[in-house]
Amino acid sequence: MRFLQIFLLSLAVPFLACGQTTFAVGGHVGNFDFAVSNYYRVPEREVMVIRERRLPEEDVPVVLFLAQQARVAPATIVNLRISGNTWWDIAVHYGIGPEAFYVPVEVMPGPPYGKAWGHYKKKHRKEWRTIVLDDRDIVTLVNVRFLADYHATTPDRIIAYLPEHPDFLAVHAELGRHRFGDTVVVGDDQEREGKEKHKHKDKDKDED
Repeated sequence: MRFLQIFLLSLAVPFLACGQTTFAVGGHVGNFDFAVSNYYRVPEREVMVIRERRLPEEDVPVVLFLAQQARVAPATIVNLRISGNTWWDIAVHYGIGPEAFYVPVEVMPGPPYGKAWGHYKKKHRKEWRTIVLDDRDIVTLVNVRFLADYHATTPDRIIAYLPEHPDFLAVHAELGRHRFGDTVVVGDDQEREGKEKHKHKDKDKDED
């Protein structure tokens, strides 16, 4: 009996861990880890491992972005980060310039988010190599690009959500709510479930 209890508990642990990666916004749940792993084409478990190194969730896309740009393992970027390097230090170490982080926008964002774009606006493109980005600049630029691409929308739309949401995780959850409806966006099965629910709703409206 004792063995059975331990066995059942071991099965439950991964699900409990996954539960910690979700967050609720306005009654809707989104899985940031799944979106990141899907966009950067890495196993979701690898995303969870990065986060377990005590990095903020919004930093995980930065780790994977830099790892892909530098063509090194994400763990290498994480080790450099937790040893005290800034994101810019790491970028410079691998020869990743400011142009790699730039995200085009139609409308110049206001403060505080506009600071990241202000560096580029103040200089001619040939002078971009002199730009120095701080940690928040890099987190903002990388996450705006990631969410815009992942949700097939514009960077301007992502930026427009920021004043009303505490962070990029909340923006992702809001966009996921509009995209998938009342569903937990953690995988293809759940995504299909959300779409099927809307199909049934539309069918019921037609019948009425």
